[in-house]
Amino acid sequence: MPKDRNHNYKPLIALAVILFLWVVLPPIVKQFGQDLFYELQAPAWIAGSFVRDVQDFWTFRMKSKQEMIEENLEMARLRASYRYQLQEKEALEAQIQRLESLFELPSLPVYKAEVSRIARRDINAWWQQITVRKGRNFEIPEGAPVIFSRGVVGKVRSVHLNTSVIDLITSPNIRLAAIFEGDERPVLYQGVISGPFSKPGGSVSNVPTDIQIDADRPRRLMTSGFGGVFPAGLTIGWVHSLQASSDGLFQSGRVELDPDLHVLREVAILKLVD
Repeated sequence: MPKDRNHNYKPLIALAVILFLWVVLPPIVKQFGQDLFYELQAPAWIAGSFVRDVQDFWTFRMKSKQEMIEENLEMARLRASYRYQLQEKEALEAQIQRLESLFELPSLPVYKAEVSRIARRDINAWWQQITVRKGRNFEIPEGAPVIFSRGVVGKVRSVHLNTSVIDLITSPNIRLAAIFEGDERPVLYQGVISGPFSKPGGSVSNVPTDIQIDADRPRRLMTSGFGGVFPAGLTIGWVHSLQASSDGLFQSGRVELDPDLHVLREVAILKLVD
């Protein structure tokens, strides 16, 4: 009997030894171990995302001819809209360059968009992040802003060999200066954790008391470009109402983010061009 009792304690003893060794190990060894464990997992996540791409391909192949015609017509309308927006962008860039030359102003930062597919989502009570299929192999910088067609997605938190981890705009780690459309005074945006089956959202605070919002006419919250990595004018979300703070000096409210944040397949990482 004593022999059997000692045998039952062996897993606990082994666990205690492992925990002790982990505590006494130098931080550089721990970091190396974490990076190695991550790199061993990454190929499985990437392979899974490629499998989903193949599934989507065959799903589209099974669609009827009428459905394909309708989708092609919608794509044609989108292409026409994007061509018009591209012409507007080129005209605005030319005007900006002319004004910079005329008034001898410093040039605005120029970004290159690196589009990447999402390999993994980790949206729960602890983490609000995604993993994409590009990393150091595509020279992705840490801290780079991440966007999609309708606004801000988040910010690159860490870069690995073939993948990058992005903190979503819903993460409490994301805090940035924002402005309301039509108002230049900065306010504070911070992410709020939202589960996979709830609407993504954030919070806005330090809002001046003279800013009023009608529930039927929400106001767009945008990046300000002040003291951060995000270019100015990107959509963060929409605010439907504001409440006065306890001291009565400012207001705060909830920011409704784009619901597609939880179902995105691709994102664009903005790399600063020297």
